[in-house]
Amino acid sequence: MAKFEECLQRLEKIVHELEQGEVPLEKSLTLFEEGMTISNSCRKELEEAEGKVEILMKQNGKLQAEPFEPVIGKVAKH
Repeated sequence: MAKFEECLQRLEKIVHELEQGEVPLEKSLTLFEEGMTISNSCRKELEEAEGKVEILMKQNGKLQAEPFEPVIGKVAKH
């Protein structure tokens, strides 16, 4: 499997090609399918990484790792 950064670069190239509008319909569909596959792969990789991320908190003068909880989809408490 290609690296995350390589996938993003390929996805950017696909978007650029499609935005120019000079690609025949059949090739546009192929590029779109490839882009969706890459996008889904990147999303899964990000979700996996998100589960592994930890935030270092300073408590009693020492750094302590705590699990990262994403804010997306949560309601802020006031």
